[in-house]
Amino acid sequence: MFIIGSSIKYLKEEKKNNFFPRLQCEKMDRGKNRTNFYASKNSQIYKDLKDIIRENALPYLPAKSLYRCLGVCRDWKLQISTPFFAHNQSNSFLSISGFFYQTQAGMPSFMSLDPMAYGIPDPSLKFLPEPVDVRSSCNGLLCCQGRTGYKAYYVCNPVTKHWEKLPKPEADHGPDPAVVLVFNPSLLNFTADYQLICAFPSDLDGYEFEIYSSGKRSWRISGEICFSDCKIMPKSGIHVNGTVYWKTVETRMEAGIIAFDLNSERFHLLTSAVGPLGIRNGKLYSAYARGQSLVVSALSNTHSNTMQMRSNARTWKEMQPRINLDISLPASPSTRYGYSNGGVKFIGGDVVLLVRGSRFYCYDMKKKASENLGEVDFDTKAGIVGYVNSLVEL
Repeated sequence: MFIIGSSIKYLKEEKKNNFFPRLQCEKMDRGKNRTNFYASKNSQIYKDLKDIIRENALPYLPAKSLYRCLGVCRDWKLQISTPFFAHNQSNSFLSISGFFYQTQAGMPSFMSLDPMAYGIPDPSLKFLPEPVDVRSSCNGLLCCQGRTGYKAYYVCNPVTKHWEKLPKPEADHGPDPAVVLVFNPSLLNFTADYQLICAFPSDLDGYEFEIYSSGKRSWRISGEICFSDCKIMPKSGIHVNGTVYWKTVETRMEAGIIAFDLNSERFHLLTSAVGPLGIRNGKLYSAYARGQSLVVSALSNTHSNTMQMRSNARTWKEMQPRINLDISLPASPSTRYGYSNGGVKFIGGDVVLLVRGSRFYCYDMKKKASENLGEVDFDTKAGIVGYVNSLVEL
């Protein structure tokens, strides 16, 4: 409700600042023929405060807060219940609200960054027709995979409990598919058009890419083949500005990144930074912790591996200065060819998810403060997926 409180304070100040000039104009106009020109030009001043909040503030609230607002009045309830409002909110609210956490054998659970503001009615996703594993998330939509039969994919909105079952893929994606959900809300499109991209092992010793389009309701295998002896980390995929990135397992040379351009359907290899990949300010970022220092780097040059020798061009640019954390993380041993992520499990927007022992912490890079999210049955191979509390309709 912070946005509503800020809006009320701002509007009260505006109303106070505009009162005396308006009173002087009314005195000067006494005895003259009044017109509606002034009122129509400044019609926003004469609107009720609840109407201004309903039209300008509500779309920027998360889904759980909006459900709490249904009881404010009948007008608010009607406004929030319309498909147009849900569409507007899915384009206006894009902040990380929490994380889906799931061990290999367990059911999904949800860690909220603010239980009063962000939440879903069924964190275990029992509304789906079978038990599922959470695979990917993007702007309010969640991609899950069933555990029975041919292990079908489901795309759902856990807030509204609406879901779609995808047709069977043409290729075998393996037991732990490297699948990435791609969904970019559009003001001009009321339907949630999304894609699912999966990099799967090829019979030709490399990786191929299968793409699902919700508009065509079908899968197709791209003609591109990534010939490489690297192995993709299944839960590492992220979509940024038309390109999907996967981290690869560290080899005798170094850890790397496979980048697949969705427009040209071409891949290229990048040098990897330490830590998980995420999107921030429309760019690809990576982060790791070392003691009480948080090291955040942005992808700055995708062609550094083709530059001439002794070039100053670098693939990644580290943010300066380094961030001093208000919690101390235990020193993590360095890997054979670099540093470990030091407890960083997620980076997205201004949010960094850290783990110390079995306790999770969320660090806000804007507020420069961390928050204790609680203790879980920690599993190093557990899936952790960032989530946006949206009303997006399937």
